[in-house]
Amino acid sequence: MPAKFKVEIAESAEKDLEEIWTYITQESPQAASLFVLELERQAHTLETFPKRCSLIPENEFLGGSYRHLLVGKYRVIFRIAGKRVFVLRIVHGSRLLDFSELAFQNFFAGYSEQDSIYDSL
Repeated sequence: MPAKFKVEIAESAEKDLEEIWTYITQESPQAASLFVLELERQAHTLETFPKRCSLIPENEFLGGSYRHLLVGKYRVIFRIAGKRVFVLRIVHGSRLLDFSELAFQNFFAGYSEQDSIYDSL
């Protein structure tokens, strides 16, 4: 049986979901709700085999180990720390990734060195 990871959604990713819903609801509220639910469902699939997702190209500039799960035209940006997966952003693939919003020092506060976000690979 594959190892299970705990998926945690950062406030910034929740905000992204709200913005995605608001944008799509202009055309179709029902489609917006269904799509946001699918994004959430896909994000929670990271509880098994999160390393199946590729490293993001922006790691070259970040010096980190961020990964992304592609869902349609959207990217679910996350990090693996120990047995946790931290979903940090959910952005449209055509948008530039705001690097400042990946500095989640408060989000990771309280995690032991064993859970270090820098030991995720």
